[in-house]
Amino acid sequence: MAGKPKLHYTKGRGKMESIRWLLAAAGVEFEEEFIETKEDLEKLRNDGVLLFQQVPMVEIDGMRMVQTRAILSYIAAKYNLYGKDLKERALIDMYVEGTTDLMGMIMYLPFQPADTKEKNLALIIERATTRYFPVYEKALKDHGQDYLVGNKLSWADVHLLEAILMVEECKPDVLSAFPLLQAFKGRISNIPTIKKFLQPGSQRKPPTDEKFVAVVRKIFNI
Repeated sequence: MAGKPKLHYTKGRGKMESIRWLLAAAGVEFEEEFIETKEDLEKLRNDGVLLFQQVPMVEIDGMRMVQTRAILSYIAAKYNLYGKDLKERALIDMYVEGTTDLMGMIMYLPFQPADTKEKNLALIIERATTRYFPVYEKALKDHGQDYLVGNKLSWADVHLLEAILMVEECKPDVLSAFPLLQAFKGRISNIPTIKKFLQPGSQRKPPTDEKFVAVVRKIFNI
């Protein structure tokens, strides 16, 4: 039996968090090797294991995979979370790209200057409630199923739940105008593998705080 996937990243959410979510949803146990100093990152670069000198990097099935999107689509396909045909896969890709755009805005918020944070936070809420969440609310209504694509759990559902929870950390009542998304959140959160990942003590990482921002700036020279 192959060993557990090994994740190489900092001890925070960042671009690795969606990978943790997807592995956890698939019921896959994984190990983490944290990059805690600039020297840790330099060692990986000098060892030649980072294709483009960047993390996240995941060791899985004898490969050292980089590029978040490539890693996620590999995991989704491997664990049957990527639809039954090309059309379903295209739909999953579109939904995932939308939630990725929204999560990217939130991910970079803690790294922005204090004087622009409030404006950018307002923009995140505005985009979530007018551009992104209405799409998923309508998709669930039109589709009439428990999941976004087909009638089984896919990468799109896992990604959307992660995005919803991230936006709720910014504004707890953000789903007040989206009853189908509220129900979706409840359903997907209760899938046993995901429920386990949402419990305290799991490998899910906490929201980014100022202390972690300082660590990241030091490691990546930003």
